Amino acid sequence: MVRTLDSIDSIGVVGAGTMGSGIAQVAAQSGYEVVMRDIEMEFVENGFDTIEDSLDRFVGKEKLTESEAEATLDRISGTTELADLADCDVVIEAAVENMEIKQDIFADLDDEIPEDVVLATNTSTLSITTIASVTDRPEQVVGLHFMNPVPIMTGVEVVVGEKTDEEVAAFAHDLAEDLGKETWESDDKPGFVTNRILMPWLNEGIRAYDEGVASKEDIDKGMKLGTNVPMGPLELADHIGLDICLDASQTLHEELGDRYKPAYLLKRKVDAGDLGKKTGTGFYEYD
Repeated sequence: MVRTLDSIDSIGVVGAGTMGSGIAQVAAQSGYEVVMRDIEMEFVENGFDTIEDSLDRFVGKEKLTESEAEATLDRISGTTELADLADCDVVIEAAVENMEIKQDIFADLDDEIPEDVVLATNTSTLSITTIASVTDRPEQVVGLHFMNPVPIMTGVEVVVGEKTDEEVAAFAHDLAEDLGKETWESDDKPGFVTNRILMPWLNEGIRAYDEGVASKEDIDKGMKLGTNVPMGPLELADHIGLDICLDASQTLHEELGDRYKPAYLLKRKVDAGDLGKKTGTGFYEYD
C-alpha cells in the first residue's frame, strides 16, 4: 500500500551535495521535516552551508523573510547514519552518479526503511530498474530527477522503472508538485528526456568551439539569441559541472552508441581539473 501525500510529514535525503542539499532545502521550505544524510559529517556541514547561502540569497531578493529562512533551516537535521531515516515517510537518494554506489545505498535503505515507504532516486542517466533490482520493493522505487540548481529550477522528471507501480509514479508527481515543481514523465530509457537531448547539444557546442567554428562567447551568444535559451552550451556545461557532463555523456555513449560520444575537449578539461563554475575555471573563469 502506497502512502498518500497527506500522510507525508518527513522526507529523508541521502546525499548532502549540490543536489541533495537543494532537495532538502525545497522540502523544508515546503513545510516538511527533513533528515539529510551523508557518509561524513563534514559533507553534511557543507550541505548546511550551501543551504544557508541559498536561503540568504532568497532573503536578499525578498523571496523569503528572515523568519521563513530560519524556519526552513530548523526543519532540517543532519546525520551520517542511514538508520536515522527509518522514521521518514519518503526517501530521496541524491548520491554520486555511480550505479554500484546507488545500488549499495538502495540495498541498505531496503533493510532500514519500512516497506510501505517510497524510495526515489535523483539519478540523471542511470536505470531505475537496475537500481531497484537490489531491493525487495522494486514497485516502490521511482526516479525523481530534479534540475540543478534545485531551489531555482521548476522542473522535475519522474522516471518510471520496469516494475514501478502506477500509484507510486502518481505519488512522485504529487510530491514534486507539492514542493512547488512542475513535472513530466519518462520511461526508463538511457538519459530519460532531458539528458538524452541535452548532452548531444552540449557536446556539439564544445566540439564547435574546439574545431574553431567560433569563439566560446559567440557560440553561446548564437545559441541564446538563435534558440531563446537562457544559457549557451558552454556556459551551461560550466554550471552543471564538466565532470558531471562527461559522466552523463559516457553513460549514454555506452548505452546508445557514437552519437553520444563525449567531445575530446570535454574530457581534456575534466582531466585538467577544470570542472566549471564549482572549481572557478571551466570554459570561462569564475570568481
